[in-house]
Amino acid sequence: MITKPLVDREYLLEKFPGKGGWIYTIIPEIAPDPHAPFGWVKVKGSIDGVEIRDYRLMPFYTGSEQLFLSVKAEIRKKIKKGEGDTVHIVLYRDDDPLEVPEDLLLCLADDSEALQFFNSLDGEQRHRYIRWIDSAKSDKTRVERMARTVTSLSRHMKFADRQK
Repeated sequence: MITKPLVDREYLLEKFPGKGGWIYTIIPEIAPDPHAPFGWVKVKGSIDGVEIRDYRLMPFYTGSEQLFLSVKAEIRKKIKKGEGDTVHIVLYRDDDPLEVPEDLLLCLADDSEALQFFNSLDGEQRHRYIRWIDSAKSDKTRVERMARTVTSLSRHMKFADRQK
């Protein structure tokens, strides 16, 4: 079955004002999800042919009906574009099941309490832990984050409640 994209067109890249402002584009064709936290919409697809997965469209400001897509520096470097440029964006709703990294599963297997609590969390809470672990820039940091994750989960701590 072929899935029709939510959007498939050119968009202008803009930048939030101030130092460190995000590069983004407004995606007016997609409405906030009333059942998701903050109205987020989970999407996958491509920006100028570069695959994106596990992205969330977010409201432009609190209560806004307009969603925006942030374009990470990693993607901008690949496509050699920035503020003021146009990009071709193709987005699909991302309903793929959550993939738990094998190394995290191995760590959780050693702590039944942590594994049981992890499995009791909703998908968004599990996903926050996984994104944090996967965003590590070195193997050492990844291992440290997995250890901290297992410790937090064994104490029945959701991601936002964990000690930093």
